[in-house]
Amino acid sequence: MSIKTVAKLAGVSTATVSRYLNSPEQVKEKTRNKVQAAIAETGYAPNALARNFRRGKTSLIVVVLPAIGDPFLDKVMRGIWRVADEQGYSILIRDTQSNSHEFDEYTDLVFSKQADGILLLASISPFKEAAAIRDAERAHPPLVLGLESVNADLSHFPSVRVDNIAAAADGTDYLIQLGHQRIGFIAGKQGSLLTKDREKGFRKAMRRARLPVNAEWIVEGEQTIEGARRATRRLLDLEQPPTAIFCGNDEMALGALHEIKSAGLKIPRDISVIGFDDIRYAEIADPPLTTIAQPAEEIGERSMRRLCQAIDGSASDNAPEMVPHKLVVRKSTGKAPG
Repeated sequence: MSIKTVAKLAGVSTATVSRYLNSPEQVKEKTRNKVQAAIAETGYAPNALARNFRRGKTSLIVVVLPAIGDPFLDKVMRGIWRVADEQGYSILIRDTQSNSHEFDEYTDLVFSKQADGILLLASISPFKEAAAIRDAERAHPPLVLGLESVNADLSHFPSVRVDNIAAAADGTDYLIQLGHQRIGFIAGKQGSLLTKDREKGFRKAMRRARLPVNAEWIVEGEQTIEGARRATRRLLDLEQPPTAIFCGNDEMALGALHEIKSAGLKIPRDISVIGFDDIRYAEIADPPLTTIAQPAEEIGERSMRRLCQAIDGSASDNAPEMVPHKLVVRKSTGKAPG
């Protein structure tokens, strides 16, 4: 059944039927009654998606993340789903695997405005060119960063995150209070901003305590278990290895725990390990992992609400929205060896 059939039966134009479907308050009551009766008689069911497109609204949110199955991002997604369902939005997830080539296709979706808004979760920039970034505010739907910016191109967009510098400084202070002076740091991928602020916080705490930061104690762990195992091996092979290791995320911390035990060392008797995120595996690690907890579901909820505000025009500014972090002490950290 088509809109033309409804219009013919109601004795009105197709434009009037369309206006009734999109803005019924703009149609006179007598005409509304005719159209309603015709729709009831014909059983016409308007295509909701097409109607939303005509209204300039798709009720679709694109969520871009580096990898489906990431245990921390899974918790963030729970918060996003909860608010999306409450607000009547559908979610399209794009898994980029941190591949910029794949993002070229995604950019076409973004700039054709086939979504009402975009959430980037610790993912790389979706923009092909710097010019696109400069014109971003008018060139694509509202965009919010859930978590920190991965590259400088995204720093001017609104975000919901913890204060990574303060959080990492707190974790480092805790290790220093345990008597550790030789503290290593396993960072993320080279060039990525994902763990840069955490490294800044680590260095800040070390400077404040007037402790040296040996260049050999800062290694790249690629944000993966395997990368962290290789990084930990490099640290352990040093003539003077650190007595504690701060890992830029929990996944790397799990890799560090495995490599330390493989080397025949005891945790935390010989070396302490601290992570960042408090993923679901941290509590059941061997030994249970001391870490900096981020409120993942709260970040998801607040990111989605921030995006809804941007979509309806009620967002006040692009300032970052900070959420609290928490040091969770478990059994992977202890006093520095005598």
